[in-house]
Amino acid sequence: MNWNGKTLKLSVFGQSHSESIGMTLAGIPAGEQIDREELQRFLDRRAPGRTPWSTARKEPDVPEFTAGLEGDCTTGEEITAVIRNRDRRSGDYAAFARTPRPGHADYPASVKYGPAWDNAGGGAFSGRMTAPLCIAGGLCLQLLRREGIQVISRISEIGGICDVGELNESTAEKSSPVVDDTAGERMIAAIVEAKAAGDSLGGIVECQVLGLPVGLGGPLFDGLESRIAALVFGIPAVKGLDFGAGFEAARLRGSENNDSFLVREGRVVTESNRCGGILGGMSDGMPLIFHVAFKPTPSIALPQRSVDLERMEETELRIGGRHDPCVVPRAVPVVEAAADLAVCDALLEGRKERSPWN
Repeated sequence: MNWNGKTLKLSVFGQSHSESIGMTLAGIPAGEQIDREELQRFLDRRAPGRTPWSTARKEPDVPEFTAGLEGDCTTGEEITAVIRNRDRRSGDYAAFARTPRPGHADYPASVKYGPAWDNAGGGAFSGRMTAPLCIAGGLCLQLLRREGIQVISRISEIGGICDVGELNESTAEKSSPVVDDTAGERMIAAIVEAKAAGDSLGGIVECQVLGLPVGLGGPLFDGLESRIAALVFGIPAVKGLDFGAGFEAARLRGSENNDSFLVREGRVVTESNRCGGILGGMSDGMPLIFHVAFKPTPSIALPQRSVDLERMEETELRIGGRHDPCVVPRAVPVVEAAADLAVCDALLEGRKERSPWN
C-alpha cells in the first residue's frame, strides 16, 4: 500500500492481525532530530483500548525503528518502523470469509484475492492500518513545527450533535478533541447509548493548518486539495471531504463566496476564508481548513442481512468481536497525520522549486 508524493514516498505494510504492521517513509532530509516521546504521545491519541467508548482491543503501539535513524537523528535514508500486534483474536473473524459483513470490504476482497485473503480484523483494509500512517505523520509533524506550521483538529460532529466552538491555537491545546465541553459530554453519551443498543455512529472531523507560507502546491493534480484528498481517502471509513465552505459554496453567488483581499499589519489577508486557505491549488497564507466525514462503524451487534457465499443463500448475520462504536474520536490524529504528510511534502517540494540549484 503506497502513497507517492512529490518528495515523500510512504509504504504501509501488514494486516490488522499479522504479527506486526509498519511503514517505510522516504524523502525526509538528513539531520532532522526526532523527539520519540513526542511521537509516542501523538500515537497514543489514536491507540485502541484507552477509553470506555472505544474498542476493547489493547495495543501499546510503540514503534520500533529499524532503519533511517541514527540515535534520534534522521540519516536521509528510508525510515522504517514496525509496531507489534500484541492483542490479536483472529478466530473472531473466521465466519466472515464465508458470510461477508455489510459495510465491510469482505465481499469484494474475497472475490479479488480468493481464499488466501487474510480477513482477520479486516486485514489490510482495517482501521488498524492507520497506526503506521500516524508514525509517518508524526515524524512530518515535528518537521512542520520547526517551520512554524501547526496542524490542529477537532471533532465537529458525532451522530448529529455539533460542536459549534471555534478551533484555534489556544483551543487546540486542550486534551479533548472537542472545543465545547457540553457538546463533548453529549457526544460521549450518544456513543455509549449507541453501543448499548448494539449500533454505531459516524461524524465529522475539522482540521486546520496554520502558518503556511503563500504558494505551496500548484495547479490541477499538484494542488494541495488533491494531495490532501489522496491521503485522507486512504483512511478507512472516510466518505466525504470538503475545503473551506465546501458544498455550501455551491449555494452562494460569486459576490458572496469570493474572499476580499485586505492589508493588515503589512501583509495580504482575506476578509473571509470561504476558500479554506487554498486558491488555484496553492496556499494563500490564510488557515487551510477542511472537514472529513466518517461513516458509522459497520461492525454492529444488531442482526443484519448477508449471503452465505458457499450456498449462495441469504442469511442473517450477527457480528461479535471488539469494535469501536464510533471511530471519530480516534480518527482525529489520523486526519492530522494525513495533513502533516501532504503539507510536509509540499513544503519540501517548495524548497526545491526555490533552490538556485534546481
